[in-house]
Amino acid sequence: MIFSETPLKGSYVIALQPRTDERGFFMRTFCKNEFAAIHHTQEWVQSNHSYTKHKGSVRGMHYQTPPFSETKLVRCIAGSVLDVIVDIRKNSPTFLQHFSVELSAENKKAIYIPQGFAHGFQTLSNEVEMLYHHTQFYTPQHEAALLYNDPMLGIVWPLQAQHLSEKDTQHPLLTPTFVGI
Repeated sequence: MIFSETPLKGSYVIALQPRTDERGFFMRTFCKNEFAAIHHTQEWVQSNHSYTKHKGSVRGMHYQTPPFSETKLVRCIAGSVLDVIVDIRKNSPTFLQHFSVELSAENKKAIYIPQGFAHGFQTLSNEVEMLYHHTQFYTPQHEAALLYNDPMLGIVWPLQAQHLSEKDTQHPLLTPTFVGI
């Protein structure tokens, strides 16, 4: 695994390194020792798998509030997505800045998202499957989100956003008084 820190401190794009032969490939997607090098020592307590049928679909921008803020490790195992993270750490020099990366079954990249970030993605193909690992259990009363097209964020989605859940279209716009988490 090759960890490349993004411009948003503490988040990493991880290039997985498959070993291939005539049968196919084998690759490591997690190693406690290698993750310790980026100061990750938390336990992964929950894994989730999502499927999104249609190209252009947007999911996000989700996060959990303290004391249930979570670190995530996200990977695309079928199709491709533009994966987007937003720094919502109130004392961060990159507060409300975002970073995006294409994750796909083909490029075998993952993204490490520390606590204090909102996360979402847009599908760039049909039939997309994503794997997520979380350091906190899903806690509905601490679920929160940013509006995917909030002008204060300035996220440019490559395709027309469509197939959003009703919930993801109803998040409030940010205000200048938003202090983050």
